[in-house]
Amino acid sequence: MTERGFYCGLDAALSVVGGRWKFLVLWQLAVHGPRRFGQLRRLVDGITEKVLIGALKDLEADRIVVREDFQELPPHVEYSLTPYGSGLAEALRPLCDWGYAHMDRITTPTPESHPVSP
Repeated sequence: MTERGFYCGLDAALSVVGGRWKFLVLWQLAVHGPRRFGQLRRLVDGITEKVLIGALKDLEADRIVVREDFQELPPHVEYSLTPYGSGLAEALRPLCDWGYAHMDRITTPTPESHPVSP
């Protein structure tokens, strides 16, 4: 274990994007560019407002996302990736590609995971 408490680089990366929602928010910003809160909520299917607020705050605290307040009425705030966040998104791209390539296999139950009752 390192001085910071990580076993390896993957452990460190997962500490930033751990959990389903932060990863999906990060990915949507990488694919679509800067977005407002409501746009992100529509892009990340199934996320609640409370969870999105928390994910954005965490990503902002980790310097993955920057929040830009345009000081307008009605309020206009956009979230975008920092260069640090863009680098993380690029590092995660192969994982996303692997998921697309194996999506059918992942969503198809295997006999071992759903045994048939006698």
